[in-house]
Amino acid sequence: MCRGVLILSLVLSFMAMPLAVEPQQAKNVSRIGFLSAGSPAVVSDRIEAFRRALHELGYVEGRNVVIEQRYAEGRLDRVRELAAELVRLKVDVIVAAAPTPTRAAMEATATIPIVMGGVGGDPVATGFVATLARPGANVTGLTSISDELGAKQLELLKEIVRRLSRVSVLGTSPGHALYYKRAELAARALQIQLDFLDVQAPKDIEIAFERARERRADAVLVLPSPILESHRTQVTKLAATNRLPTMYPFPEFMKVGGLVSYGVNVIDLYRRAATYVDKILKGAKPADLPVEQPTKFELVINLKAAEALGLTIPPSLLLRADQVIQ
Repeated sequence: MCRGVLILSLVLSFMAMPLAVEPQQAKNVSRIGFLSAGSPAVVSDRIEAFRRALHELGYVEGRNVVIEQRYAEGRLDRVRELAAELVRLKVDVIVAAAPTPTRAAMEATATIPIVMGGVGGDPVATGFVATLARPGANVTGLTSISDELGAKQLELLKEIVRRLSRVSVLGTSPGHALYYKRAELAARALQIQLDFLDVQAPKDIEIAFERARERRADAVLVLPSPILESHRTQVTKLAATNRLPTMYPFPEFMKVGGLVSYGVNVIDLYRRAATYVDKILKGAKPADLPVEQPTKFELVINLKAAEALGLTIPPSLLLRADQVIQ
């Protein structure tokens, strides 16, 4: 009788073992939320770079990490809903791909760490962090804008369009207010007049190009925007149709016929974002992780688009380009 009780006790103990191990395994799987106002197609290269960087740091999807991806597909009104959804999933950290997702994530949680994947604009001026050196709350990460970026983009445009005097700037207010203010200072020095055209929805894109043409813009400067990036094919086609030389923020626009892009190397930003996630998952506090500014920029020129517009790209500019599309 005692022997039977002992065997039964051992069997029951053995059956209970998976129940004890399973929660421990689940606890070791980190859950990362990725929040974008754009579409998967727009950020596919970036999320892949983020994944590769995580893998190099020892994370394997499905084994010790899960990435919950949420995309608003250019519909800014959906971003808050998606941020709240990630909070309900109790992710360990949220990677926000732009200012709008960052703001939405901050409104959804004050406790879950948020990593900016390369936020355009000044994160201090927008209230995301207290200072770059000491963010101070649950937000840290990277910014994709430097003080000189707007000036450099206008200088490059002036090299391509010799008699450049008026430039229409496509962006989304209020997120680009500071960027536009800095660009205006550079424009005065270059004797260029800027005209900001607000794009709050996809329907505004065609209207913006119509206004640029009506106001006799010599060129267009496109700022980083989930709406403009999600509809980049439409943007480049409208630029070509209206015969407006256009400067873009990212090389993705070049793949669909854009003329020239100059901006931060976004792939590098997302690799670096993975190091922030790694540090946070290992116990670091966002408040103590300084926000990094961009260090790598890239210039891409599309000669086919230039020829279609009747433009001759200066040889000196071609030599400085990181990539030239024939």
